[in-house]
Amino acid sequence: MAQKNVSELRLKILSALSDPIRLELLEFLSGGERCVCEILPAFSRSQSTISKHLNILFEADILDRRIDGKKTLYSIKDPQVFELVRLVDRMALKQISQLAEAGRILEESLGIGR
Repeated sequence: MAQKNVSELRLKILSALSDPIRLELLEFLSGGERCVCEILPAFSRSQSTISKHLNILFEADILDRRIDGKKTLYSIKDPQVFELVRLVDRMALKQISQLAEAGRILEESLGIGR
């Protein structure tokens, strides 16, 4: 891992977070460790799809995985991932606010909504 450069690691982490299903999995796992047998019923996706997404998060070092008998359990490896998601949320809300303000200005300039 020491051989990988920082840009490659950033890309791996950010790419792993760039899918809505994976973001939903993070939220689901925010409550603690869960067995795949608990994860699957919570999502309207096939077992192979969920497994693929869990593995991507695991490979990006975002999730921990452990085997307990026949059960595979996943948990959040580093809770800082939620700080990153919150930061992105704040950026998105700021952009939405700016778009709403631009829309309001445009409507006023066109005389719409009077």
